[in-house]
Amino acid sequence: MSHTALLVIAVAGVAALLLLILRAKVQPFVALVVVSIGVALAAGVPAADLVKTIEDGMGSTLGHIATIIALGAMIGRIVELSGGAHAFAHHLIERFGSRRTPLALTVAGFVLGIPVFFEVGLIILMPIAYGVARASRKPLLVYALPMGAAMLTVHAFLPPHPGAVAVVETIGASQGLVLLMGIPVTAVVVLLGYLASRRLTRREYPMDPAVYAEVYGETSTDVGTTGPAGTAGGTPGGTSGDGGQATAVLTKPADTVTDVRPPSFGIVLTLIVTPILLILLGTIGQNTLTEGSTLRAVLTVLGAPMVALLIDVALCGYFLGARRGWNHARIAEVMGSALPPVAMVILVAGAGGVFGKVLVASGVGDVIAGVLERTGLPVLLLAFLTSLAMRAAQGSATVALITTAGILTPLLHRADLSTGQLSLVALAMGGGALALSHINDAGYWMFTKLAGLDVAAGLRTWTVLTTVMGCAGFALTAALWPLV
Repeated sequence: MSHTALLVIAVAGVAALLLLILRAKVQPFVALVVVSIGVALAAGVPAADLVKTIEDGMGSTLGHIATIIALGAMIGRIVELSGGAHAFAHHLIERFGSRRTPLALTVAGFVLGIPVFFEVGLIILMPIAYGVARASRKPLLVYALPMGAAMLTVHAFLPPHPGAVAVVETIGASQGLVLLMGIPVTAVVVLLGYLASRRLTRREYPMDPAVYAEVYGETSTDVGTTGPAGTAGGTPGGTSGDGGQATAVLTKPADTVTDVRPPSFGIVLTLIVTPILLILLGTIGQNTLTEGSTLRAVLTVLGAPMVALLIDVALCGYFLGARRGWNHARIAEVMGSALPPVAMVILVAGAGGVFGKVLVASGVGDVIAGVLERTGLPVLLLAFLTSLAMRAAQGSATVALITTAGILTPLLHRADLSTGQLSLVALAMGGGALALSHINDAGYWMFTKLAGLDVAAGLRTWTVLTTVMGCAGFALTAALWPLV
């Protein structure tokens, strides 16, 4: 089959994927599998090999990432239900003081965003932002905007979040190097996002009356601003939408209420950073110690992401559970409750692996790689722009990352990049997946409804901020490129 025909098939496949997800509202897992089958058959993959190609793509992807995502979800669930997240955030607020409370919540969003998925993190931390806004009589957006953006940044850039894990495994990068370079990159991006949010929240935005009443406990007749009457924010306006339903979820923290003292800040922080440190030690050991040495072997095992997360699950179960009165049945129940919400995420990641496998097996991947090479653009920029385009087109950061990795893998293999360079490519994709969160993104709607923003205000604040932060993340990865 000619290169032109294969390229047309690839374009048609991506277009069909977007139409199925956006127009037909087909679940992304199903859409990815259907499009993968269609692309494979159209590109000439023998019917006898079709099932094996799909199974190989699904198996090779899930073999790497399913355990990591599941264990990461368990850690986040234990931290959430033990009250550790609330205790962590409140401690930071006390230490930073009232004047720097927005920065404290931003730091809390960044740190807690590592083990806790974005949507769960918003539900955990938004009540705290509500309480601080109520006590200070300042606009909710001052606290919520940088905090939410910090969590989304971690979600787009770092393992154990599903998109980042899938990208690392698909393109052959290193989990340890992604963390080693990604943590400081995301920290700088979050700080820049905090500074940018201070400018974005200077102006007034309409606020949903139902959310306003939930936050400030009062109703005002003055309409059109983002805070309580008589302050820099004013009073509510805008449309009501389903904001009341969203806040109702936030005001029912029954699962997180415990009858014992919440875990300490030090314990929660230690448990969050433990798997990160183990993975980093494993990476450092592999790059600095003599091959065959006992210490290198030990660090390699302990630093394997699956082993590091498994150790941390056990530590969380003991320090946040058993040591604080949970019996074995309760610990098992909490761990099990973390799996249903991520089951579909895992399947979507696997379906993304199927799509990538089909592109390679059919030869479409090589054709795309040739076309991209002829653009003359650096691979780092191609990774960012492709991820950005997929993010803008279909909304999901995870799907954007997985699809981009599948499309670019043949090109990256032909470019013969080092592991460090591939890790920076993974981070550049994360920058693209962070940017342009808008009306086709579930995260956009979740944040704007919880913050009481209408569509226009959400685009002027949340979308602008995530785009600025995504571009900043790419700029930082580009600055690191000559050093690896």
